[in-house]
Amino acid sequence: MKTAIIGLANSGKTTVFNALTGLNLEVTSYPTISSETFVGVVKVPDARITRLTEIFKPKKSTQATVEYIDFIGLTKGDMDQNRKVFDLIKDADALVHVVRGFADETVSHPMGSVNPRRDAETIELEMIFGDLELVEKRLDRMEEGAKRGKKPDDIEQKLLQKCKDALENETALRDVDFTDEEQKAMKSLQFMSIKPQLVVINVSDEEINSEKTKAAVESINEYFSGRFVKVISLSGKIEMEITQLSDDEAKAFLEDLGIEEPALNKLIDLSYDLLGFISFLTSGEDEVRAWTIKKGTDAQRAAGKIHSDIERGFIRAEVVAYNDFITHGSMTAAKEKGLVRLEGKTYVVKDGDIINFRFNV
Repeated sequence: MKTAIIGLANSGKTTVFNALTGLNLEVTSYPTISSETFVGVVKVPDARITRLTEIFKPKKSTQATVEYIDFIGLTKGDMDQNRKVFDLIKDADALVHVVRGFADETVSHPMGSVNPRRDAETIELEMIFGDLELVEKRLDRMEEGAKRGKKPDDIEQKLLQKCKDALENETALRDVDFTDEEQKAMKSLQFMSIKPQLVVINVSDEEINSEKTKAAVESINEYFSGRFVKVISLSGKIEMEITQLSDDEAKAFLEDLGIEEPALNKLIDLSYDLLGFISFLTSGEDEVRAWTIKKGTDAQRAAGKIHSDIERGFIRAEVVAYNDFITHGSMTAAKEKGLVRLEGKTYVVKDGDIINFRFNV
């Protein structure tokens, strides 16, 4: 899973990236124009892996991961500069859109003042206009080709026109209904406004639970009011400080702030949820591991995440729900209660299923 972190300059993108990844990239008080891309791989917090590791004491345990990418900020109306960021976004599965909600006279704001909803709208519109430019160029090429006697692809042409109509009305493509055939045709086009988006309002530590922050979350939710967008607030500065503490120090720090867990855990969970991802688990003496799949994946295709041989030689999946396993303490006890099932190829895997695949190659 690849997630691009976007936003206006000085919104706190890099601070959030540092907090997520544990890296320590330079944070400046002025917009940067460096074209360098930074990548960090983050383990998905999963208490189930921790608990299973305590029970099985395996040689290793492996959590699911998310890859986060940080780049320069987007700029209102600067399509040449923004296109560099769009080239990055096109390869991402989802977006974390950092919006500035903190006031700081020492950190300049590219639009002169702090206004979370305005900034969120600005970035959304820049992506819409970027998609519209792509569509118009592609339609123009089709028209030029037709003049030379090259018949355009009818399905793609109709799809592009449908996209153009929506984008001209400033509607993000994620809010447009597309048929399965249209979605298949769109994959190569790599649109930006179709990607799931998590909007993160980056506030000061004093404003974490304030009415002002709650109002900002509500206002941005009202603006998007569509599918595949979620809005949360956090303090990037605090989250970055937490990652630099030991577990005991972090726990005490959170208690002092009246916070149950780092907001970054919620950010990662929501990123997963936006993309329709779930995890199934495998456990044993060698390894306890979480495997990432799409909701609705059947048992045979899930087996292929582990190895193509297991998918090809699939016989049965031995399945027990995580909560059932934990309630009874062992696989033997769960079997005695009839909670371990043998499922076939078409069984739809559920989040938290502990699975042992039987196969023969």
